[in-house]
Amino acid sequence: MSPVSASPHTVRFLTADIPGIGGVIKQRPEDFLVDEIPAYDPVGEGEHFYMLVQKRNLSTLEMLAILATHFGVDRGSLGYAGLKDKHAITRQVVSIHAPGKKLDQTPSLRDDRLQILWTDYHTNKLRRGHLRGNRFSVRIRGVRPTDVLPANRVLRRLADDGVPNALGEQRFGMRENNHIVGRHFIAGDFPAAIRELLGPCERFPHLNREARERFAAGDYGEALARMPRTAHAERAVLRALARGQSPKRAFFAIDRTLLRFYVSAFQSAAFNRVIDDRLATGTLASLEPGDIAIRHANQSVFDVTPEIAADPATLDRLRTFDISPSGPMWGGTMKRAGEGTDARELEALAANGITLDTLKEFTEHHRDFIAGERRPLRVPLISPEVEGGVDELGAYVRCAFELPRGSFATVVLREIMKPASPQREEPEEDDADDR
Repeated sequence: MSPVSASPHTVRFLTADIPGIGGVIKQRPEDFLVDEIPAYDPVGEGEHFYMLVQKRNLSTLEMLAILATHFGVDRGSLGYAGLKDKHAITRQVVSIHAPGKKLDQTPSLRDDRLQILWTDYHTNKLRRGHLRGNRFSVRIRGVRPTDVLPANRVLRRLADDGVPNALGEQRFGMRENNHIVGRHFIAGDFPAAIRELLGPCERFPHLNREARERFAAGDYGEALARMPRTAHAERAVLRALARGQSPKRAFFAIDRTLLRFYVSAFQSAAFNRVIDDRLATGTLASLEPGDIAIRHANQSVFDVTPEIAADPATLDRLRTFDISPSGPMWGGTMKRAGEGTDARELEALAANGITLDTLKEFTEHHRDFIAGERRPLRVPLISPEVEGGVDELGAYVRCAFELPRGSFATVVLREIMKPASPQREEPEEDDADDR
């Protein structure tokens, strides 16, 4: 087996020949704007309120809690298509199941962090993934106005060749170790999973230092008292340990949505490793025999035979983003690639510390925690714009673009900025992936 990979992030760039401009993002909410692009419009009738909500410095889950309280409904009555960044200004559609109620009978919402921009009615609840994509407008600061030139070169290259469809740093958490917790969960090593979740961290020693030191000393009650109330998974495990429960029972005290998130983080790290390998070989935007191609329109897949790989029509379909090569989000029901490609994908899985036999055993016992699928290795960058300017905070480069659902703007920004390591940010509580 290959050495276990510590980093869940991609380390290579598609635009490695274009210098990065450096800089920082999210110095203020106005620097990071996100507009959700709905998959459909409300029909004007039905038992569900639909509303376009603008939020500022709020996670999607915090926003939903405020709306549930305001409209006097439980959390399950609300629907949303995808999670949006917290440290930003974002606009997204929310649905509220309110049978028998009328919008004009509800009081005005008074919260400086939220604005309802329009309202309507629809016949069904808004579900995760019910969006076409997101449009981003991001100001990169700490740069020169002339840096607009290399930024524009990067965006044009990505528009031509596609964006590496890596899973962004939001997926891996503040300590960048959600995938390691997931790896131990899949391997059935619950003491190791709990140590990774709760133990001191050499890379980020300042994060909840006192609570983690008390955990390491075996003082679970004091660790619980010192752990922030927003650390839901950590607190659930500490409560169970303080009651004398076994590591396995304590780990399963975590909310099932969060448990799935740890598994998804592991899948994401293995997928990102495949992207790095394809970037190294220059095959991110091409198809070879043994690959599995994926249609962007409906996510259906098909095997790439030597005849398909050599067909000029295949090149045309790649160039127009009708199809792309796919990579594994590993799971029991996932379609396996052909011989050569499958071997390389298995190497990426092993590099993240899990064998196929271990994965199969986990799937047999915990099928509801893991759903395998193929994911495009690249996605189109739509309608890119770039401009340089100066405001009261200094020089900036503003980049705007649209991405399909499930893709991360931070991956595009990494190609432009080329930082030495990903910029960390607080993740949403149950994912940042708009699926």
